[in-house]
Amino acid sequence: MHVTIVYASVKPEKIEAFKEACRLNHENSIREPGNVRFDILQSADDPAKFVFYEAYKTRQDAAAHKETAHYLAWRDTVVDWMAEPRHGVAYHGLLPKVDS
Repeated sequence: MHVTIVYASVKPEKIEAFKEACRLNHENSIREPGNVRFDILQSADDPAKFVFYEAYKTRQDAAAHKETAHYLAWRDTVVDWMAEPRHGVAYHGLLPKVDS
């Protein structure tokens, strides 16, 4: 399993719009054939901080996600809403085991 954890800091005045854009991206992402999980978390201590937990069966499935219309629309919509550049960290998902 290929997992990416993405950290995002959003301008305070864009939090609600960001959450809506993320909802639309999430709803489409979970329908992708290689998707295992696509969680979006908002910090309990700082509502402008978000974490995405994106799990795909393979690295190729994760790469395909970044070519989808819904991801590209999300990326282009939220780019100016970031308080700082978002960043992702890739991981190998060990457990639970997922058939690829």
